[in-house]
Amino acid sequence: MADRAAPEAPDPSPVRVPGSAGLTLAADVAGPPDGPAVLLLHGGGQTRHSWAGTARVLAASGWRVTAVDLRGHGESDWAADGDYTIDAFAADVRAVVDAMHRPPVLVGASLGGIASLLTVGEATDLPATARGLVLVDVAHRLERVGTQRIGTFMTGNLDGFASLEEAADAIAAYNPHRPRTTDHSGLAKNLRQRDDGRWVWHWDPAFVRGRFGSDDETRTSSIGFDRLDRAVEALAIPTLLVRGRRSDLLSEEGVADFLARAPHAEFADVAGAGHMVAGDRNEIFNRAILDFLARHRPSA
Repeated sequence: MADRAAPEAPDPSPVRVPGSAGLTLAADVAGPPDGPAVLLLHGGGQTRHSWAGTARVLAASGWRVTAVDLRGHGESDWAADGDYTIDAFAADVRAVVDAMHRPPVLVGASLGGIASLLTVGEATDLPATARGLVLVDVAHRLERVGTQRIGTFMTGNLDGFASLEEAADAIAAYNPHRPRTTDHSGLAKNLRQRDDGRWVWHWDPAFVRGRFGSDDETRTSSIGFDRLDRAVEALAIPTLLVRGRRSDLLSEEGVADFLARAPHAEFADVAGAGHMVAGDRNEIFNRAILDFLARHRPSA
């Protein structure tokens, strides 16, 4: 069983940004200080490093990019009360947005996407909250087979791995269509090594097994379809929905229903990608994001 000790001391390189309920979150910031803002929010069980390639591309294109570790993930604070509900994550998104100098475009994958959708769809002060929204392989309707497969993967290795190679084996089994790499430096950023030498995922075990935990990392199972429907129908800012064509989480029918409820939204279907779109086909994903951002870039 994974240990419940406090997370390791943060690396000095990330900045600390305010979350909600007194928590602080770790973030990487890149790009020109006066550039339009983008906030990158990863999926459950990941860290801000999942956006590394995208962050570099956006920063090089003149965007001020902030990639955040969600609560209980990476080098961000763990919730002492074990509160990892979707409302807690959405409150954190709002707290980060409120601390920024200008409203960002929110780019959220999976859990980060649902938290962003609720933040924007339930906001009463748009566009002060966000200038745009990008949802990455997540929407208001998700396939149960996909959420179950993610839950099985996340709860299947709570006691960690004997080596990075063993962790890579588990990822390859979960995501067999992604080319396997022998460079585990990126993987090491999503794991931490315990005192006993085992490598465990870089998130609070209470995220999936605590009293507020869930085996559905998107947390959609805890909030009901009506609330998500209303959030989608309330969208009033530029919106892009990105789907991995091989995704078992977001179906074509789910996309169609989303676009019917938010007819102004744009859609990008990334061939060769599954649920982990940005990692599976980063170059295609980056192009879709850059094209969307270019069309909706604020004037100077």
